[in-house]
Amino acid sequence: MTQTMTRRPVREIAREIRKCWHPVNYAAKPYLEAMLSLDSVDDRYGMDSGRSVVSYFLGNASSFRGEDARRIKAELKAML
Repeated sequence: MTQTMTRRPVREIAREIRKCWHPVNYAAKPYLEAMLSLDSVDDRYGMDSGRSVVSYFLGNASSFRGEDARRIKAELKAML
């Protein structure tokens, strides 16, 4: 059985993170803010690739925990 999954835009995921992660870790915050302007990891944010922005966010989001965090991080990792 093949399941088709529609990928959400990165900006939509970033908005959800802002709603459920308080306070956002200071090291992850600039990457989260950058993610608000991305549709996909194939976009660019200034001189950085969207892929690197999401990767750096994940690398700095270790204090983002819980059920929502696990689901959201898995969704972002699947995009990479």
